[in-house]
Amino acid sequence: MRDGMIPFNAWILEFDELKAMQPLRLKSLPETIRREIRRARLEHAWSQLELGEKVGLAQRHISGIETGKIAPRYDTLIEILRMLDLDLVLVPRELVPAVQALIRDYRNQEGQDITGERSLYAVSDHDDEQEHQQGFRDE
Repeated sequence: MRDGMIPFNAWILEFDELKAMQPLRLKSLPETIRREIRRARLEHAWSQLELGEKVGLAQRHISGIETGKIAPRYDTLIEILRMLDLDLVLVPRELVPAVQALIRDYRNQEGQDITGERSLYAVSDHDDEQEHQQGFRDE
């Protein structure tokens, strides 16, 4: 074997390994993303047909995405999310629990009449009143 040359049989093995590697193609979106798309669509009070019209897709395509029968292209997914006032965000794994907690807190506040920003450690008037009453019982 000459310097810098790869033996022919090693090249064939390498080529066969590369040929066997197929790009990862999901058969459907993860259930959590499908559930969020449906939740956001219903929150907007849109039917699948209405969402489809807004993004230029047939109702059956929206249905297929929500049920997992269709995996949309990336640009289609982004367009659907944008129309639903959602974003696809990359989050470092160690921060996922914190982001999920923020989302839960946000959703728990949605039904309430809360204006402006709220501190993570803010106490509502109701909580403050309960604490005040508890203080009198402890004395």
